[in-house]
Amino acid sequence: MTKGNIMWDENTVRRQHFDYPLLLTVLLLTGLGLTMVFSASAVFSQEKYGDGLFFLKKTAFSAAIGFAIMGIAIRIPYFYLKKIVYPLLIISLCFSMLILFSGLGVSMGGAKRWLHLGPITFQPSELGKIAIVIFMAYSLEKKTEKMEKFSVGVAPNIIIPGLITVFVLLGKDLGSACVMMSAILCMLYLGGAQWKHLAWLSLAGVPLLYELIAGEGYRMKRILTFLNPWGDRYGAGFQMIQSLLAFNEGGFSGKGLGAGQQKLFYLPEAHTDFIFSVLGEELGLLGVLFTIGLFLFFCYRGLKIANEAPDLFGRYLAYGVVILIGVQSLLNMGVVMGLLPTKGLVLPFIGYGGSALVTTLLAVGILLNVSTYQKMDTPAMYTVGGRHKA
Repeated sequence: MTKGNIMWDENTVRRQHFDYPLLLTVLLLTGLGLTMVFSASAVFSQEKYGDGLFFLKKTAFSAAIGFAIMGIAIRIPYFYLKKIVYPLLIISLCFSMLILFSGLGVSMGGAKRWLHLGPITFQPSELGKIAIVIFMAYSLEKKTEKMEKFSVGVAPNIIIPGLITVFVLLGKDLGSACVMMSAILCMLYLGGAQWKHLAWLSLAGVPLLYELIAGEGYRMKRILTFLNPWGDRYGAGFQMIQSLLAFNEGGFSGKGLGAGQQKLFYLPEAHTDFIFSVLGEELGLLGVLFTIGLFLFFCYRGLKIANEAPDLFGRYLAYGVVILIGVQSLLNMGVVMGLLPTKGLVLPFIGYGGSALVTTLLAVGILLNVSTYQKMDTPAMYTVGGRHKA
């Protein structure tokens, strides 16, 4: 029996339990996130909403929805996603267009990222990231033998998902656009695209990136602030300085959970983009290394799942999920540690953000579903786009 490009034969493909170490890692990260959201937001939410549990309740609700969706994703065979590739792209594009061209878009922090539909407010860019990964996996599998041709293997895989990225950029969400483009380029490489084609694309994007930064005063200010935050310590550089102070105050073992001072109206966005700074102050270097270790282990298990996937579609899906979560984690940590300019990205699993948490857990569900299928013959060696991987 054939489904997708998998020959369902007990001698070639087997079903197994999903990857429990990966699930345990996700549970630990989510539990840590709930704890840190409460710690970082309790005083602020009490002051603003009269309820110290306001953000914790919302995050717990999002986590419950996310885990329910993850459970569904684990049970539905991942190759069924091929049937919704284009509808999902269209839905993502429509949501992105609604933000820009209707009165339903909500602007915060200089970017128009949120869509307000009745009682629900969410970020379409989060769904767009998932849509891009599924499309790329589907397209790369179909064009495995044609990836060396730019017009056939590369261009369509830039143009189609690039539409979502363009609308995200029009909403001034450069951070999410960077994650999307990272996923596209990394998956193109894994799919067998030539280095010279990827290099040309990257060089062609430099003038656009320059225009995006120089053409927006606040982005250029962020770059200058990144280079010298102390040049405007009470203005644009205030947030970065407070973040660095939080890590410094945390020392080796931290001040203790809930005992941090920077979150007390000193550090802006303490429970969202800069929650890793609060973690650093309260849990210290040990907490920071533990958190980074969890993300690294997540990526390791995700790559292992990709290595053992029975077909190219499953492998590319697994790679895409790891790239999305890994790159966004890296960017967020780089920003709060002063290694990158501010981008407005939440730390996956940990920072406050309902739509981000739900879609991240959906992506994990897809990854866990891939892990339930394993090819029996030589599972430790496979070929992706002509590149042999062990």
